Amino acid sequence: MDEIVLNKLKEIFGDRLFLELSDRVSYGYDASFGQYEPEAVVQVKSTEEVQQVVLLASNYTIPIYPRGAGTSLSGGPLPVHGGIVLDFSQWTDKLEIYPEDLVIKVSPGVKTKDIHELAEAHNLMYAPDPSSARICTIGGNLAENAGGPRGVKYGVTKDYVVGLEVVTASGKIIKTGSSTVKNVTGYDMTKLLVGSEGTLGIITEATLRLIPKPEATLTALAVFDDLYTAGQSISKILTSGVRPSKMEILDNNSINKVEDYANLNLPRDAAAIILIEVDGHPDILTQELNTIKNSLIEIGVTNIQVAESKEEEEKLWKIRQLVSPAIVSSGYTKISEDATVPLSKIPDMFKKIDEIKVKYDLNIVVFGHAGDGNLHPTINTNMRDPEEVRRVENAVEEIFNYAIELGGTLSGEHGIGTMKKAFLENEVGQDGLQFQKAIKKALDPKNILNPGKIFPEKGEKRLVLKHD
Repeated sequence: MDEIVLNKLKEIFGDRLFLELSDRVSYGYDASFGQYEPEAVVQVKSTEEVQQVVLLASNYTIPIYPRGAGTSLSGGPLPVHGGIVLDFSQWTDKLEIYPEDLVIKVSPGVKTKDIHELAEAHNLMYAPDPSSARICTIGGNLAENAGGPRGVKYGVTKDYVVGLEVVTASGKIIKTGSSTVKNVTGYDMTKLLVGSEGTLGIITEATLRLIPKPEATLTALAVFDDLYTAGQSISKILTSGVRPSKMEILDNNSINKVEDYANLNLPRDAAAIILIEVDGHPDILTQELNTIKNSLIEIGVTNIQVAESKEEEEKLWKIRQLVSPAIVSSGYTKISEDATVPLSKIPDMFKKIDEIKVKYDLNIVVFGHAGDGNLHPTINTNMRDPEEVRRVENAVEEIFNYAIELGGTLSGEHGIGTMKKAFLENEVGQDGLQFQKAIKKALDPKNILNPGKIFPEKGEKRLVLKHD
C-alpha cells in the first residue's frame, strides 16, 4: 500500500490502525469460507472517519471492506482483493430511543440484542430477530437484510428501516428516508441500500421503526408422519385466518441430531416437526391456537402438543435453538445455506435434499423458517478431505439450482456475498444481472466498495469452498 496512504491512516486512527500480519489475518475470514489478507485494518468510530477513508480509497483506487462482528454466512465482509477493512464493531456510541415516535437511532456497531433490550424496556419491539442477535451488529443486519424466525409475521430488516446516513463511494455524506413510516419523496434509496451488502454505500447510522410489544405468546408443537402433510400444513395454517409469529420446521435428521445431543425425548420416527408460536393479547391466543389446531386436524394431523406454561414454552423452543450446536458437536465444519422456496414446494425441496444426501454420501440436515419457505440445508463436512469437499460443492450447487427451478431464490436472509455470486445470473437472468451491475457502476464507478461480492467475476461458474 502506498506510503502516503499508510501515513494518512496513522494520522487519522493512531493505535486503531492495525498493520501486523497477526492482526490482519484475524480480519480475513468470517463465518463462511475463504481466507483473505487485507493490507490494513482500521477501527472506525465516526462518520467523518469513514468519509476520510473513502476519500483516500477513491483517490488511490483501494478496495474497502466494511465489517461488523464477522458472523456473515455468505462471505459479506471478506477482503477478497486486499485493501482496507473498516472494523465497525467498536462503533457503539449511538443507541437512542424515541418511544413517542416509535423509532430508535443506532450506530452500525451496536449489537442487535442491545436494540431488542432497549425497545423492550419501553414496552416496544424491534421485530427482526436473526439467530445471531446476541453477537451480530446492526450494520451487518442492514447490509445483508437479515431475517429471522419472526419474519413470517413481521417481515425482515428492510421493513423496519425508515432512514439512513450513508457515505457514498465519492465520499459524500447523504441522508435517506426520515423518521416517519410514510415517505414517498423520490426513489426509495433506503430500501436499495439495505441488503446491498456494502457495495453501494457505507451505512453509518440507521433510524429503525419499532412496534408495540405483544403482551403474550403461546407455542405448540405439531408432529408429522410424512413431509407432504408437513408442507401442506404450512399453507393450511397461513390461510386459517391466523398469522403465527413464528413457524419453524425440523426434518427427521434435525430431530435426531438434537435428540442425540440433548435427550429431549423427541419423536425420532417423525418425518418432521413444526414449532408454532402465536403472539398478541392473552385473551385471544388460545382461540388462535385452536383455530390452527383445527386446520391441522382437517388434514389428519392429530399429534399436537401445546405448552401449558412459560417453562414448557421455553423447552419447546430449546429444540430449535439446539439445532446448530447439535450439528457442530461432531467437530466437523458446518455449512449452512438458506435457499428459499414457495410454501407449496417445501416438501419437494425436502425430498430433493434427501436424494442429494444419498447421491453424494453427505450428512445433510434441513431446518428453517417454515412460514416463509426459508430453509437451511446444513452440511457437516471434513474440510481436510478434498474429495468430500468437492462432493459438498456439487451438492450445494444442486440445492441452489433446484430452489431456483421451484420458483424460489438463492438466499432468503444470508445474502449473496462470495458464496452464491456464481449463481446469481441463474436466478435474475443476464439482463437482470446487467441492470444490477449498472446501478453498481453508477454509484461506485471505481469499484472500491466491497468489490468481489454479489456479482460473478470472470470465469466464476460454480461454488468453490477453499481447499488444497
